[in-house]
Amino acid sequence: MNKLGNKVIYQIYPKSFYDSNNDGIGDLRGIIQKIDYIKKLKVDFIWFNPFFVSPQNDNGYDIADYKKIDPRFGTMADFEELVAKLKDINVNVMLDMVLNHCSTEHEWFKKALAGDKKYQKFFYLRKDKDGKLPNNWQSKFGGPAWSKFGDTDYYYLHLYDPTQADLDWHNPEVRAALIDVVNFWRSKGVHGFRFDVINVTGKDTVLVDSTDPVQEKSLYTDTPVVQQYLKELNAKSFGQDPESVTVGEMSSTTIENSIAYTRSQDHELSMVFTFHHLKVDYKNGEKWSKMPFDFKKLKDIMLTWNSKIDQGGGWQALFWNNH
Repeated sequence: MNKLGNKVIYQIYPKSFYDSNNDGIGDLRGIIQKIDYIKKLKVDFIWFNPFFVSPQNDNGYDIADYKKIDPRFGTMADFEELVAKLKDINVNVMLDMVLNHCSTEHEWFKKALAGDKKYQKFFYLRKDKDGKLPNNWQSKFGGPAWSKFGDTDYYYLHLYDPTQADLDWHNPEVRAALIDVVNFWRSKGVHGFRFDVINVTGKDTVLVDSTDPVQEKSLYTDTPVVQQYLKELNAKSFGQDPESVTVGEMSSTTIENSIAYTRSQDHELSMVFTFHHLKVDYKNGEKWSKMPFDFKKLKDIMLTWNSKIDQGGGWQALFWNNH
């Protein structure tokens, strides 16, 4: 991945970057107005956090329409103008692709709720087990990872917020629909993609109970099928673009898997985001706690992960504040 060695990627969170119409929310026209500022930065890519249609229960990472701009941020014409003006200053675009789950406001979920069998197969729907939830998995946002599926006898899986229903990647129609989303934005001139929590897409077909929180993560994280999914996604979308740059956000991953995801000869991803260095201020390992961070531990993690991933021929994307 030497092509990335001298590339600079700048992150823009649209909601807070620049507000062009004084409604209190940053927008695409605000970014257009700052093209001269962006030009001075001499960056190669801008990574935009999601600006797709969303109820905003998770800051836009709960997407209700993958192919439309949320009106609070502007229009598709604004986006196309932004891409063109960035191209004029030799800056490429990277978009956030949230493909593990979609908003319960998405038409796929609404059709599933309405009884459409095709779209019910887009999600992990399971009946209760002996009067209890389908299994004992916990949401990463707290509480059970299952919610009632309308007025039916089923529950749907959500590893994150209850309004973010996990998509069942075992279903080839789901994968085809998501590949179509990536190709839609490629057709708009997008050459970069950041794939949100992409390594939890490999859940099994049989969702068994876990024995403890650590073992639970292994039931749906970094399973071998994820690499098959990434190879397919690469081959059928961004891998056809020699200038593509991709980043996979990897929840609770390992050094070995990070190398496997990013070796150029395997045709999966360019880089990965990992999170172990963020946990050095977790009191007794508790995510929602806080304590003075352990500087030595931070330094050791950064050194170990960077050096070993590099030695294995992989590539880690570094971030200090916002992933």
